[in-house]
Amino acid sequence: MSESTTKTSKCSNCRRCGRKLFLKGERCNTANCALVKRKYAPGVHGQKRATARVTDYGRQLMEKQSARNLYNLREKQFRAYFDKAVSHEGETGQNFYQTLELRLDNVIRRLGWGHSIKHARQLVNHGHFVVNGSKVSIPSYQLRVNDIITIRDASIKNRKVFLDLAERLKGKDVAEWLFYDEKDMSAKVLGLPNASKVALDFDMKSIIEFYSR
Repeated sequence: MSESTTKTSKCSNCRRCGRKLFLKGERCNTANCALVKRKYAPGVHGQKRATARVTDYGRQLMEKQSARNLYNLREKQFRAYFDKAVSHEGETGQNFYQTLELRLDNVIRRLGWGHSIKHARQLVNHGHFVVNGSKVSIPSYQLRVNDIITIRDASIKNRKVFLDLAERLKGKDVAEWLFYDEKDMSAKVLGLPNASKVALDFDMKSIIEFYSR
């Protein structure tokens, strides 16, 4: 797949969902964002679909696709996380949200160490991070409360992507369940993510309804 095709695909996901999924990092906050320029679905009939009536199923599907694209997951893996959430004790939506948020690649994105979820996943795959003293290169690795994440010393010294990290993240706000140490450039999971305390980028209820049909 060419680079141009990949870029178009990312922007199409946001336009199709009608909201920013921040799949291209800081570019999504600029006037170059495709959703700013063309706030309607992709395709020749995109502008007409913007005013069309959306069915309950269509709305549920759109919310599910928004969340799946936000975490950059394939349908099979996304559904597996949902089924796991259903099987565990407690509220399904909360279980599901925590599993998605505590993926290592997502935490790297939340910390700002990766420009986007895809970039964060690439960094994890390349083995740039250490969890509790051990190198972890699995993006789906599930973090736990009190886990400490650091960047490998060799990566900080030799990788261009980390050279301006201290300046870029100075004063950056992170999720309340994370702690970021600017001096050591390390992070700690302080607690479990709580879906009821944040403004979600998707409707959790609609996703539960979609998979419960």
